[in-house]
Amino acid sequence: MHTFSDDSPVTVPQDLALPDIRLRDAAEFEPVEQVEGDPTGGFLLVCDHARNALPPEYGNLGLGAVEFDRHIAYDIGVRDVTLALAEQLNAPAVLSRFSRLLIDPNRGLDDPTLVMRVSDGAIVPGNAAVDLAEKERRIERYYRPYDNAVADAIQTAVDAGLPPAIVSIHSFTPAWKGAARPWHVGVLWDNDPRLAVPLIAALQSDPGLVVGDNEPYTGELQGDTMNRHGTRGGYAHALIEIRQDLIVDKTGAFSWAKRIGDILETLRGQQGLNTIRQFG
Repeated sequence: MHTFSDDSPVTVPQDLALPDIRLRDAAEFEPVEQVEGDPTGGFLLVCDHARNALPPEYGNLGLGAVEFDRHIAYDIGVRDVTLALAEQLNAPAVLSRFSRLLIDPNRGLDDPTLVMRVSDGAIVPGNAAVDLAEKERRIERYYRPYDNAVADAIQTAVDAGLPPAIVSIHSFTPAWKGAARPWHVGVLWDNDPRLAVPLIAALQSDPGLVVGDNEPYTGELQGDTMNRHGTRGGYAHALIEIRQDLIVDKTGAFSWAKRIGDILETLRGQQGLNTIRQFG
């Protein structure tokens, strides 16, 4: 969720690199992908960094194609995990369709990293001269439609009679500043324990997993997606970070979706999980 480092590059299968959405006419570029699901099922899935796509009008932001295979452009593997998880749970899902290099929907509007000029050593020429007008343009065309789609999906569940527990899917690099990261998966959370704590406990019950509790990042980032829609709204929530080398191919992604889905199935209907409550 915060600054990333990719000291251990991951080879991305060709079918995951540079989706063909980048070749569409600009008028057809949609900022949001949604899975309808059952709004009364108790869960809502969100995926902030699902794609490495750019609207055609932005070209490649002056970057080489190889940069779009890296974590600086998207969270590797998470779209497959999210879609498989949505199918297993019959859960609604909201996924971004634009690269975080364009604008990062997992940042607050006042966050200086909302539009990155340099990301993990890569200078982004197309972002170098972004002024307030261009920033606002990206907010209105890409950031806000995604943010509104998340809010609308939450409201749909509330209107259906069951406030959702929100599950956000991310991935992290295998190494940081030359040091290998030991965790297979981490769960990020702030002050609402309803979903995060039992999720961590269930993952830790597998002796083969190294599970991070607010690792490798903290869940206390003000203005991020979980803060905006979970903490402030009073909805149970957790952000799941999976190490990207474990989900770089579809086999790994589907396996991790099944693992997480099985846990969420056991938590479905847990007392207090689908109520609106503020935690101070």
